[in-house]
Amino acid sequence: MTDTTSAQDQIRETIEINDVVLFMKGTAQMPQCGFSSRVAGVLNYMGVAFKDVNVLATPELRQGIKDFSDWPTIPQLYVKGEFVGGCDIITEMTLSGELDTLFTDNGIAFDQDAANKIREANAE
Repeated sequence: MTDTTSAQDQIRETIEINDVVLFMKGTAQMPQCGFSSRVAGVLNYMGVAFKDVNVLATPELRQGIKDFSDWPTIPQLYVKGEFVGGCDIITEMTLSGELDTLFTDNGIAFDQDAANKIREANAE
């Protein structure tokens, strides 16, 4: 088994046993890039329980998640084993209310008031 294969197995197992997973640079408490910080910040603010996975921990994991999702950038959000998107997509879904719907449809607890406040703060 190659390192890439084991990274793929690790990724698959992580998204199977956790309802919400954010593959990010750094951790939820100490993000290492602005995009990871933004998505983790949205999830934290909305009170979503999620597993953070630091892709900077190993080169295999950093490349492995890109290969796994066929998505070139980090962060990557998974809900109930399904790839949702990166920073731009999560931002758009948060502002449109689609993220609320995704969480509701999948039985993921979140703070509706906090979600509404994000939209109010970003309304033009």
